[in-house]
Amino acid sequence: MSAEIKISVPGLFAAAGAGIAFSVIDMTFKFLSGDYPLYEVVLFRSVVAVCVMLAVILPLEGGYHLLRTHQPKLHFARCLAVLFANICFFTGLAILPLAEAVAIAFATPLIVTALSALFLGERPGPWRWGAVAIGFLGVLIIMRPGPGTFQAAALLPALGACGYATLHVLTRRAGSVESGATMAFYPMLGFLIVSALAGILFGNGRFADGGSPALDFILRAWIWPAPEDWPYLIGVGLAGSIGGYLVTQAYRMNEAALAAPFEYIAMPMSVLWGVLIFNEWPGPAVWAGSSLIIAAGLVSVWRETRRNRPVPRPRPRAEG
Repeated sequence: MSAEIKISVPGLFAAAGAGIAFSVIDMTFKFLSGDYPLYEVVLFRSVVAVCVMLAVILPLEGGYHLLRTHQPKLHFARCLAVLFANICFFTGLAILPLAEAVAIAFATPLIVTALSALFLGERPGPWRWGAVAIGFLGVLIIMRPGPGTFQAAALLPALGACGYATLHVLTRRAGSVESGATMAFYPMLGFLIVSALAGILFGNGRFADGGSPALDFILRAWIWPAPEDWPYLIGVGLAGSIGGYLVTQAYRMNEAALAAPFEYIAMPMSVLWGVLIFNEWPGPAVWAGSSLIIAAGLVSVWRETRRNRPVPRPRPRAEG
């Protein structure tokens, strides 16, 4: 007996909207990375995002009682995952061309597929596993792991993709019992706390020696923002609050491996930002690799929405 797969169209639009919001964040972080340390941009983003969440999103979602949770360990794990992902990805973003870093980070949906099978009980079919293999081939083409062509900085967005995939799988695990606002709020709060602590520890710049672009971006001294940069700092916070909320809704409403590829809209957006703002035109390897990654994700969605059995909807296991 056949059954149709239940697909939440609003959830898929939420994933696409999150992709657009995150592309704005990526562009803004890269734009500001030449002057400001990572923790400072994250702090301003977090302050704005938490204010928007408390003043707008939580009241619209039903009230502040949504902040109560019975899964603090799970939220703590999600915070660790997204903190690791952000440090790796945005540091790589400051060094690599925008489209290249974003393309490598799009290994996230491929890793989500593997982790969903291991930890959520989802059962990807052979088409989806084939898509994963093709997608990882695309990542390798972009990273060019060979003598004279490989950049160690390319590992940073790849590690960031692992962190984001872990976040998405944990979100899926909590999605049946926690609201989207609840799951969006705690990572924002985690960013606020950690970036404030980093400012206290590294704010005078004593640990930045200028020897490494990556470490310099993380550890350089606090600089009070110039007036013309305030719109960017506020805008990245607004985009963070909107994107964080939309992405949690997307993974609550749909199977993790189905929702993830709809974030691919960020890839053409990153090319657009790179050309218009940073005068970066992607090379042939980036075009070829990103095409394989996007095609792999779309094939996975196309195949899984036409199967003749229902997609398993795993119940989250109790935290304890």
